[in-house]
Amino acid sequence: MNLQISGHHIEVTPALREYVENKLDPVVRHFDKVTGVNVVLSVEKLKQKSEVTVHVPGKDMHVEEAGEDLYAAIDAMFDKLDRQVLKYKQKLQDHHRGDKAALQVTE
Repeated sequence: MNLQISGHHIEVTPALREYVENKLDPVVRHFDKVTGVNVVLSVEKLKQKSEVTVHVPGKDMHVEEAGEDLYAAIDAMFDKLDRQVLKYKQKLQDHHRGDKAALQVTE
């Protein structure tokens, strides 16, 4: 998995990098086919913004979150991303079941 963490008008400190990596671990555990992750942290006046793009086979998921505190924005962003990844994983599993899923609903 490729992980890129960059900052826009902010220096990405080792503590910030470690925090992002720790928040990313549950997402990767839920869906092991992640090929790449791009994280951009930025500061615009009083607004702290975090963005992430996750590359998985067949889809790219993008999530943005902004707030007064960068760590809170990162937390909220990874919560949203986790929900998206779980939804996508469930959709793939249901899709591969095909007619079996339809038969179970009608019975």
